[in-house]
Amino acid sequence: MTTAPQLPAHPVPFFTQAASFEEIWPEIRTRIGEVLDDGKFSHGRQVGRLETALAEWTGARHCVAVNSGTDALVLLLRAAGLRPGDEVVVPAFSFIATASSVMLAGGRPVFADIDPVTYALDPRAAADAVTGRTTMLMPVHLFCQLADMSALARVAERHRLTLVEDSAEAIGMRWDGVHAGLLGAGGVLSFFPTKTLGAIGDAGAILTDDPQLAATAAALRHHGRAGHTLGHFPGISNATELNGVNSKMDDLQAAVLLAKLPHLATAVRRRRALADAYTERLRDIPGLLRLPTLARRDVPTDPVFYVYLVESERRDGLATHLADHGIGTETYYPTPLHLQPCFAQLGYKQGQFPHAEAACERTLALPLHPDLTTADIDTVCTLVRRYHSGRAA
Repeated sequence: MTTAPQLPAHPVPFFTQAASFEEIWPEIRTRIGEVLDDGKFSHGRQVGRLETALAEWTGARHCVAVNSGTDALVLLLRAAGLRPGDEVVVPAFSFIATASSVMLAGGRPVFADIDPVTYALDPRAAADAVTGRTTMLMPVHLFCQLADMSALARVAERHRLTLVEDSAEAIGMRWDGVHAGLLGAGGVLSFFPTKTLGAIGDAGAILTDDPQLAATAAALRHHGRAGHTLGHFPGISNATELNGVNSKMDDLQAAVLLAKLPHLATAVRRRRALADAYTERLRDIPGLLRLPTLARRDVPTDPVFYVYLVESERRDGLATHLADHGIGTETYYPTPLHLQPCFAQLGYKQGQFPHAEAACERTLALPLHPDLTTADIDTVCTLVRRYHSGRAA
């Protein structure tokens, strides 16, 4: 007879990096010391080293470091040629920055429904959303796997669209050996602290194999100037030829990321092991509609569990129950993009994208980070089972 795991004597936060950060603190301290010795705290030597290291790790020909994942999206769209009024097809289920970046870059987001297995842009829905004003297609890789990039590439080719990727969550994910963000004109990475590779503040990067796109993005991040400080993107003169912004990465963030990057592969494996442990313990629970499901592909793919997402017919009650017992969760995302008030002028209505709307009503992310222990997972899963069996006290 097995004994049920005890309920938590301490909280299980949705995210913490205290233990893993402490483990590599000597490396971080050394890197930060180099920043202080250099006396340059933005867009300096550590940023250049990080760009080189990330390009090598992902296989990108070019990496452009910026100050956030959102800025990375805006600058990617501009560098890829988005013009005022151009339409960009995006999924209705994603973080707000997916669509707001299009508007900030001067374009118009056009929403389409998602595939209910991957939560990513559905290729058929994307094709149906294309109009004569559409110039770009921007899928988002969410939670643990890539969108169907083969099918989306065919849509882009058929309609002569530029394919760019919101790959902010997707570091380590690959499609037939090609890293996320490099399957079209370019993509982005976010280094927000909760990400698989996280900084201690905001930071982001653009990945591309296109030298002109990289040069343009590098100029745009620095008030439209190239050749300053890093200066390793040829093609644009040192003069201010573009209307850019101030989106340079801080060297302190680059120093932290450089210290963490050699441990990234280990963190990815740890996340996959934790996801497998969740799946083993949460199988066949009445009321849990779905656990993470990897789509079957005709090419090899590399999933990376940034988030462990479940669907529950009583999502909000489950979240409250877990919170009452000290378990942190996150709702990704409570409101679909087409129903966000800031996009009301686009004229979308409830019911237009049923898969996206269902995901917003049912999905809940459980704690998943390298500091999580097996005992923590046992506790979370015991509480989930108790809630769905009607023994929630």
